[in-house]
Amino acid sequence: MITYKQITRDDPLYPGECRLRERVLLEPIGYDIQKFIEAYPGFEERFEHFVATTSTPGGDRVIGCVLLLRETDRPGFGKLMQMAVDPQRQGEGIGKRIVIEVESKAFGEMGLEGLYCHAQTSAVSFYEQLGWQPEGEEFEEAAIPHQKMVITRPPVASEQVPVSDW
Repeated sequence: MITYKQITRDDPLYPGECRLRERVLLEPIGYDIQKFIEAYPGFEERFEHFVATTSTPGGDRVIGCVLLLRETDRPGFGKLMQMAVDPQRQGEGIGKRIVIEVESKAFGEMGLEGLYCHAQTSAVSFYEQLGWQPEGEEFEEAAIPHQKMVITRPPVASEQVPVSDW
């Protein structure tokens, strides 16, 4: 069974999240978590951390994660960052589900108007399937082609009051 939840940096799952981020995202571009923290001071503390876990005989193991930066230079919009799924578990819908969990929290409890991310171009179709739209031109980040992807909060359906025949 896979569990999805928000954690803090004090959570026992946080080191597993960091290891997954390092293995999937940071090491391929010559970083580790410490180098990331040094390059972006203050960000790690500001991130909302979301993980997908599975139970193992040795305890819960992080198999997916994503970070949400709630306050950005775009008022009302949060930024999804460092989404990763364990390569052995990719294709199981874990990434889709974790993004949906973050959207629900961001548009509900946090009251954000929208979310954006810098998606590697190979992941653009993944976000499009979730209703995200490309914005602007393709660009390079960490020597990898990226596309800004955006989703806005769905409109709240107005409650229909039945009209009485009396």
